[in-house]
Amino acid sequence: MEKAHILFDLDGTITDPKEGITKSVQYSLKNFGIIVDDADTLTHFIGPPLRDSYKKYYGFSDAETETAVAKYREYFSEKGIFENTLYSGMDILLKNLHDAGKQLIIATSKPTIYAKQILEYFKIDLYFDFVSGSELDGRRSKKSEVIQYALDNMNISSTEKAIMIGDREHDIIGANEIGMDNIGVLYGYGNLQELTDAGVTYIAKSVCHLSELFTQIATC
Repeated sequence: MEKAHILFDLDGTITDPKEGITKSVQYSLKNFGIIVDDADTLTHFIGPPLRDSYKKYYGFSDAETETAVAKYREYFSEKGIFENTLYSGMDILLKNLHDAGKQLIIATSKPTIYAKQILEYFKIDLYFDFVSGSELDGRRSKKSEVIQYALDNMNISSTEKAIMIGDREHDIIGANEIGMDNIGVLYGYGNLQELTDAGVTYIAKSVCHLSELFTQIATC
């Protein structure tokens, strides 16, 4: 696949953040007297903008949502951010793409400050030319805004030379709104039906498959 600019979602695409995100949501909900014993039931929080999820799944008002986000970050910024794992083979894929001269960009709804910390923690920050995320106050959390911000900052005028990779419908919808090809990955937290309904361009079943799409080299 000949694309010069490759945009990656972070959660569910490069790393598996399940433990940290679900524990952070658990912690935040306790503030409202909501006890969730099984953290696995909170995986729908992985991917979409955090504020949207609190409103969608718990019917929180704007004020309640801001309180929930603040409590979430109490846990996440200290512990949850590191309760995270790099998908097997991802570091090799990123290195191969970087060495091949591809421009790699992070496009995530997660606040930029956290995204950068995660990349540094896994020692993969050197492969990325730019990190486009949201602001802590919620600005620029819609995926199309995140993608456009990355394109503007990297002076990418042609979406034909770029592609977005993500695991949830928000990644696909955001890319389509910009007019960009996209790849939906099935090893994350979306599923084939969700990605298909969102209008996905290509599907990658695994990190190996994703690698083969770009480099013809299986990484795992």
